[in-house]
Amino acid sequence: MSPPPSDLRRLLAAKQVVIACGPGGVGKTTTAAALGAALAASEEWRVLVLTVDPARRLADALGLGTLGNDARRVPLDQLGGSDRPRGELWAAMLDTKQSWDHLVERHAPDRASAQRILANPLYRNITGRFAGSHEYIAMERLYELHGEGRYDLLVVDTPPSRDALDFLDAPERMAEFFGSRLLRWLVAPSRSRLVELASRPFYQVADRILGTQFLEDVAEFFLLFQAMYDGFVTRARGVSALLRDRATTFMVVTTLEHAPAQEALRLADELARRNLELGLVVANKTLPDLFDGPAVEVADELRARARPLAEALAAGLPQRDAAGPLADPTTVTRVLEEIGQSFRDYRRVAAREAELLARLSAAHLVAVTVPHLARDVSDLPALGEVGRWLLGEAGVAPA
Repeated sequence: MSPPPSDLRRLLAAKQVVIACGPGGVGKTTTAAALGAALAASEEWRVLVLTVDPARRLADALGLGTLGNDARRVPLDQLGGSDRPRGELWAAMLDTKQSWDHLVERHAPDRASAQRILANPLYRNITGRFAGSHEYIAMERLYELHGEGRYDLLVVDTPPSRDALDFLDAPERMAEFFGSRLLRWLVAPSRSRLVELASRPFYQVADRILGTQFLEDVAEFFLLFQAMYDGFVTRARGVSALLRDRATTFMVVTTLEHAPAQEALRLADELARRNLELGLVVANKTLPDLFDGPAVEVADELRARARPLAEALAAGLPQRDAAGPLADPTTVTRVLEEIGQSFRDYRRVAAREAELLARLSAAHLVAVTVPHLARDVSDLPALGEVGRWLLGEAGVAPA
């Protein structure tokens, strides 16, 4: 069962950042969008949903067509629900190149240095291909948006969980790189004639293979970037502090199938190891509560007494149905046994789901289940339905 609405609302009322993590293919992007939409509709909050997942599913679900670095307001009039939306929902998707350009312009020692970096051929290629650049700039963008103070709540949709861990570690790794021995060695020939002579055999070989201009571009690029080292380190420390701030919480989204649930458990352990708050666990596409309680006894009785029930049914049919399919006790018996057995199989699955959810819930503050829905979640009305499940409200959108 979903918790009372007050549980989730109380948790998020004290938060400014929610970071959605989880395995791939479990509805994480949908959940992030639905949570943001539900809170914007029911509270007088200005909510931004930011996706760093290059799959670009968020724009489709919100009916915006395209998204970029600049936030766009989402019209909530089609969300559904009995009340008029009280807040505002905004959405954006990380543009890696644009964000890197903005970062360079902010941290470069002067405008001339910034222009030299932006014009450097290596920079123009590296921002989209350098390992960790996407994850690092995502954290920069989150930090920037939080610092602007324009939104009451930021909901961040990350890539699948293994990449999400890269997302968490990227600031520290990037700061380490720009202060590393390798970087100092690469830029040393531009700083010291003595070091240039010592490393000349390498550069002579590299010059024949790569070309002088390429080596000059590399040296200039890293030399200019190292000049921004202090800015990188300061921001990385700020991002790390934001992740551990009491105003930030993490939301692990998963299904209760074995493989995704195990991955979610691993992610929950990693968050705990990093002393990051796991505030919310969302179990998507769960089986309904039907597979418990009195219905279980009915299913068992149906399977055990299939033949007598089929014969009683055939005997009680009106004359007009005497030659119909229900008049054949053998066929009806087989159908009733299959129904009873299917219910029994689903009950086993539901029991495994309950066990996995209990394990996932060990370190959480709030747990929510969202059942299988009758339609695809690809538009605002469907997002509204998911949002109402997340908040513990009705599972069916009003007519």
